[in-house]
Amino acid sequence: MRKVLTSQQIEEGVEISAEDVITATLASGTACNNLSFYAFTATPKVKTLETFGVLPDPSQAPSETNKPIAFHHYSMKQAIQEGFILDVLQGYTTYKLYYKLEHSGKVVDEEVESKRAKVKIAKWLNIHPHNIAQKIEIICEHFRTHIAHLLDGQAKAMVVTSSRNAAVRYKLAFDKYIKENGIEKEMQAMVAFSGKITDDIEGVEKEYTELNMNPNLKGREMRKAFDTNDYQVMLVANKFQTGFDQPKLCAMYVDKKLGGVDCVQTLSRLNRTYAGKEQTFILDFFNEAEDIKEAFEPYYNITEIEDVTDPNIVYGMQTKLDASNIFTTIEVEHYAKAFFNPKGTQASMSSAVKPAVDRYKSQYKLALESIHSIKSNLDDAKKQKDEKGIHNYELDLKVANETKSALDIFKKELITFVRMYEFLSQIVDYADEDLLKLWAFAKALIPNLKTYDEKDPIDISAVELTHYKLHKQNAVDIGLTGGIELDAIGAGGATARDPQKEFLSKIIGMMNELFGGDFTDADVTNYAQTISDKVMENKKVVDQVTNNTKEQAMMGGFAEAISDAVISSLDTHQNMATKVLAEERVKNGLANIVYELMLKGLKVS
Repeated sequence: MRKVLTSQQIEEGVEISAEDVITATLASGTACNNLSFYAFTATPKVKTLETFGVLPDPSQAPSETNKPIAFHHYSMKQAIQEGFILDVLQGYTTYKLYYKLEHSGKVVDEEVESKRAKVKIAKWLNIHPHNIAQKIEIICEHFRTHIAHLLDGQAKAMVVTSSRNAAVRYKLAFDKYIKENGIEKEMQAMVAFSGKITDDIEGVEKEYTELNMNPNLKGREMRKAFDTNDYQVMLVANKFQTGFDQPKLCAMYVDKKLGGVDCVQTLSRLNRTYAGKEQTFILDFFNEAEDIKEAFEPYYNITEIEDVTDPNIVYGMQTKLDASNIFTTIEVEHYAKAFFNPKGTQASMSSAVKPAVDRYKSQYKLALESIHSIKSNLDDAKKQKDEKGIHNYELDLKVANETKSALDIFKKELITFVRMYEFLSQIVDYADEDLLKLWAFAKALIPNLKTYDEKDPIDISAVELTHYKLHKQNAVDIGLTGGIELDAIGAGGATARDPQKEFLSKIIGMMNELFGGDFTDADVTNYAQTISDKVMENKKVVDQVTNNTKEQAMMGGFAEAISDAVISSLDTHQNMATKVLAEERVKNGLANIVYELMLKGLKVS
C-alpha cells in the first residue's frame, strides 16, 4: 500500500532497470508525512504497537524510553466499569486432574524419545473415553443446574476442546450422555471443526465431518442455527474461538491449554452483554487461574510494550545466514537482478536460486541416508549385544541427527529472517540494498527447501490408566491490575540437538513416582517452582549453587533451606509438603528438581 501511494509517475518510454526498482522499493519503505495508518484492536500485539503506535517524542528514534503507544485507548477495565462488556474472570473455577498410569507389560518395553512420548501420552489421556465421559457429566449437569434457566431459557454454552479429534469424541460422549439420561429435549450440542476426522472410538473406523455429526443443522449456517432454541451447547476445536459474536453465551467449559492473546480472545466470547445477563461461568479443566491472570493483565488497562524491537536483529540473522554453505552472495545478486528487473522472467529467477536448492537437497539426502545406515548397524549391534559397537553407533547417530537438525534449523532461520525484515522494514529506514536482496532471495528459496520429519513411531498401546480423579477447586475472582507489559520481540534461535531417549516405562514412572500418582505433573512442577523461589531468597545457598558443583552445593545449607521452604509452604501445599517431610526419597527427588530450576533461573538472570 505504501509503495502504491508513494510511487511517482515514470515518463513514458524511459527504461527501468533492476537497480531503479531496488532504489524505489527502499524509498517506499521510508516514513511519509502524507500517509497515516491506523489499527483498531482490543488485543494489540507487540508488532501492532510498533507498527501503528505513536512515539511520545516523535523527534527521537524508538527506544526503551521512547516506546510507541496507542494513539487512543478504551481499556477493558473502562469497558467493564461502564457496562459495555462483562468481566468474565469473576468466579473462575478450575479442576485438578489426578491420575496414575502403568505399563501393562503386554508389549516389549522399548527405548523412545522422551519428550515425544510424554506429549503422545498426554494427548492419549486427553481423549481417553473415561476422561471425556467424566468431564461431559460435569458439563451437562452444571449447564442444567446453573445455566439452562438463564435468559428465559435461551442461555448458551461453549466447550473448548484441544483438537479436532477431541471435539469428535466430546460430541459422541455428549450425545451418549443426554440419551442415557433422557435429557435430549433439555439440551442439544453442535460440534464445529474443519475438514474430516477418522476415528475408531466406537470399535469401527469411521469418518466424521461437521455435516454427519450435526444432522439437525438441515442446511443452516452454524452461527444462525446456534442462535435458535435447537442448540444450547457448541463444542469447538479452534473454530469460533475468536471472532464469534453470540451475546447469549453465558458459560464456557475449557479443556485446552490457553495463553497470551489466544486466551484473552477465547474467553472474551463470553463478555457480550444481553438483557438479563449479569454473570458468566467458566469451568476450566486444563489451566491454572494464575496463568489466565497472566494472559489478561497486559490488556486490562493501557497495553504497553516492555521494549522496542532491536532493528539490528536482522543484521545478526544476515551474518548467520551468509555463513552457511547453502548459498553464495553471487547467487543472491543474480536472483535480485532477475527479481527486481521489470522484464525479468520466472526462468531466470528459478535458475538463480537452483544452485542453493541443489546444495540443500544433496546435504539433506546424505544426512538421511547416514541416519538410516547407522540405525541399521545399531540394531545389528544390539542384537549381537556388542556393547562397544552400540556405544560407537550411538555417538555416530547423535552426530548424524545433529547434521540433519542443523539443516532444519537453517530453513527456520530463513523464515524468521523474512518475517522480521518484513516487519521491521515498515518502521525502520534500513536503506540497505543487501538486506533487501537477501530478503527477496530467502523468500524464493524457502518453498524449495523440503524437510522430512522421520521420527520413529512410538507405541503407547501398553500404557494403561489405572487411577483417575477430577477434583473441583474453589471458584476465584481473578482480579486484574493491568501492570504487566508485553514482552519485546527477540530473534529467537535454536541449536542442533539429538533427541533424549528414555524407556517408555521410565517416562511413565517419572510422571508418577515422586508423589505416588497422587498429583499431576503440573502440580509437582508448580510446587517445585514455589520451593525453588523460596530457596532463591537464601543468598548463602544461591552463592553455593553458583560457585560449586552440584555435589558440593548439596552438602552445604541446601537441604536445610529446602526443609525451611517446605515448612513455610504448609498452609498452601499441605498434602505435598507433608509427603516431602515424611519421605526422604521424595525430599531428595524434590531437591534435585529444585536445584535444576535454580540453576536454570540463575543462568537466565
